[in-house]
Amino acid sequence: MENTKDLTEHSSRSERKRRDSFGMFDGYDSCSEDTSSSSSSDESEEEVAPLPSSLPIIKNNGQVYTYPDGKSGMATCEMCGMVGVRDAFYSKTKRFCSVSCSRSYSSNSKKASILARLQGKPPTKKAKVLQKQPLVAKLAAYAQYQATLQNQVKTKTAVPVEGFSWGNYITSNNLTAAPVTCFKHAPMGTCWGDISEGVRVEVPNTDCSLPTKVFWIAGIVKLAGYNALLRYEGFENDSSVDFWCNVCGSDIHPVGWCATSGKPLVPPRTIQHKYTNWKAFLVKRLTGAKTLPPDFSQKVSESMQYPFKPSMRVEVVDKTHLCRTRVAVVDSVIGGRLRLVYEESEDKTDDFWCHMYSPLIHHIGWSRSIGHRFKRSDITKKQDGHYDAPPHLFAKVKEIDPSGEWFKEGMKLEAIDPLNLSAICVATIRKVLADGYLMIGIDGSEAADGSDWFCYHATSPSIFPVGFCEINAIELTPPRGYAKLPFKWFDYLRETDSIAAPVKLFNKEVPNHGFHIRMKLEAVDLMEPRLVCVATVTRIIHRLLRIHFDGWEEEYDQWVDCESPDLYPVGWCQLTGYQLQPPAPQTARDSQSSSSKQKKKAKSQQYKGHKKMTSLQLKEELLDGEEYNFLQGASDQESNGSASYYIKQEP
Repeated sequence: MENTKDLTEHSSRSERKRRDSFGMFDGYDSCSEDTSSSSSSDESEEEVAPLPSSLPIIKNNGQVYTYPDGKSGMATCEMCGMVGVRDAFYSKTKRFCSVSCSRSYSSNSKKASILARLQGKPPTKKAKVLQKQPLVAKLAAYAQYQATLQNQVKTKTAVPVEGFSWGNYITSNNLTAAPVTCFKHAPMGTCWGDISEGVRVEVPNTDCSLPTKVFWIAGIVKLAGYNALLRYEGFENDSSVDFWCNVCGSDIHPVGWCATSGKPLVPPRTIQHKYTNWKAFLVKRLTGAKTLPPDFSQKVSESMQYPFKPSMRVEVVDKTHLCRTRVAVVDSVIGGRLRLVYEESEDKTDDFWCHMYSPLIHHIGWSRSIGHRFKRSDITKKQDGHYDAPPHLFAKVKEIDPSGEWFKEGMKLEAIDPLNLSAICVATIRKVLADGYLMIGIDGSEAADGSDWFCYHATSPSIFPVGFCEINAIELTPPRGYAKLPFKWFDYLRETDSIAAPVKLFNKEVPNHGFHIRMKLEAVDLMEPRLVCVATVTRIIHRLLRIHFDGWEEEYDQWVDCESPDLYPVGWCQLTGYQLQPPAPQTARDSQSSSSKQKKKAKSQQYKGHKKMTSLQLKEELLDGEEYNFLQGASDQESNGSASYYIKQEP
C-alpha cells in the first residue's frame, strides 16, 4: 500500500514538472513548481469561478491553462482518474472532478479506488465536461495538428508588394488602421476577441546565430488590422529590433506552444547578457499577461474556408448592361472574392470580380423569380462539371412588407451612382420588382431603352430619401443638363410633377461599426473590382463611408456602406495571397490630374476602369423652409450611433 502511495505522488510531481516547463533552450531549469499543499475535504468543495477574460492568462509558473480543444486547461481527478476541464473541477487546487470525488477521497473507498486506477480498471464516477483522452495524448495530437497547419500554410503563395510595406507606411506616418472587428465578413472578423496591445506571443527569434530555428516571446506594441508591431521580451523601451508580423500568420503562436511542441526558446543575442536567469525573468514578466487562445490558428484556418467552389454557376450583373443579369461560373476563390467568368466566354477573359456576399450575385433562377431582366445564354446545357450554387450560400436581404405604403414607379430619391461611386445623384424609381427589389435610373443620364437602369433592394444602404445629401452636407449631383442651379428639390419635384419616396420606407439602421475618420484599410476599387487598394476613411455619414484611395485624386473616391464586403482590414491581402495595389506614385498622380483637366470624362455602362464624371460644383444652400421641415442631424458622425438625418415633408 505504501508503494501505491509513492507511485501516485511521484506521478503527480512528474506531471507538474512537465507542465511547468517553458521549453527554455540549453538546459534551463523548470519554473518553480506549485507548492500548495493538499486541501481538506471542506476546501475541496469550494468552487472557483472561471477567469473572466476571453484570452488565456499566463500563470506564475509559466503554465497557460488552456489546450487545443478550445476549453480551459485540463486537470486529472485524483479520485477517479478522469481528465476534464480544469475550471469545472472542485477545490482551489482543482484536484477533484466533483464533490462526490472530493468526499470519497477521504472515505474508506479511497484506497480501493487508487488500487483500481493502478490496475487499469475503468473509473466508476463521471463528471461534467470530462474527456477520456490522457493529457499526454492531447498534447501529442496538438503538436501534430500544429505541424499539419504549418505545412498547409507553407503551400499558400504569398503575394509581396514590391516597394510597399504596411508596417513602414503605418509607422513612418503615425497612422491608425481600422480594427479587424469592423469587418464581420473578413477572416476572424467575428471571433477576433480582445487581442490588443500587450498580448504576448511566441515568434521566431531572428536575432540569433544558431543554425536551427528558435523562438522567443514578444509582446504586441501596436495593432494595425491583422498586422502587429512586436517587441521581444527583454528589450524594455528599446524599439531598435521591433518588427511587423501578421497575427494570423503561421509563425505566431500562443505562449506555451514551444513547450508543447518541443521547440526551443532562446533569448535574442542583443540582450542575452542582460540576465543570468532568463527563466525567472519570464516568470516575472509573463505572470498575469494575456496570450492568444490555443486554438487561434485553427480558428484562422476555419474562417478562411469558403463555401463557393470553382465550377459553381451563379447569376451576376452584366457589366456591359447593368439592367440585366447573366449566368457566370466561379473560376477561382481568393479570400472570399470570386472571379466569375461569363458562361459564354470561350477564352475565359470576359470576367467579373466580386465578393461572395456581394448584392450583385444571386442563385440561378433569381432573375425570373423577381421579374428582373436576364440575358439568356447561347449555351443550351450546362458544361460538364458545372453545377448551380445552392441558394443558401448567397447573402440574405431583409424581409419587407410591401402590402402597405410602398415604393411606386416615378418616385424620386437620391442614390449612389454605380457607374460613378463618388457621386450621389438625383434618381427615379423606374420599376418595382418582387421581394423588395427596385429598378432605379439616374435622372438626366438614362438610355431610352432603360439599359442603364440598375437594381437596388429597398433596404439597400445605397439609396436615400430626398434631402439626405443636403442635410448631411454632401454634394448632390443634379440631373445632367439641368440648368436651374443651385439645385432645389422642391422646384425639381414641381417641375417634373413628381413626388418624393416616403422617408419611412428607407433603411434607417446605423450599426455601431467602429470606423473613424483617417483610419486605414484595404478597399476594392469598385470601378475596377479586381483591384484591392491602400485606402483611407475620409468621411463618415452615419453608416456611409467615404473611401479615398491613397495617392489618387479625390474624384476617384467612393461612397461605400460600413458593412460592405468590399472593405478589408490592413493585412488582408497578405493573409489571403491577394495582390495589394499600393498608393499611386507621384508620376501617376500628375498624369491622372493632367488627363482629367484635358478632357471631360464620360460615363460608361461597364464596371471597369476609373470612369468618373467631374462633379458639378454646387453652392450649398438649404432647401426652402416653408415647404420642408428638417429633422436635425449631423454629418461626419464619429459616434456611429443612429440619428435622425432624413428630410420630413409637411402634411
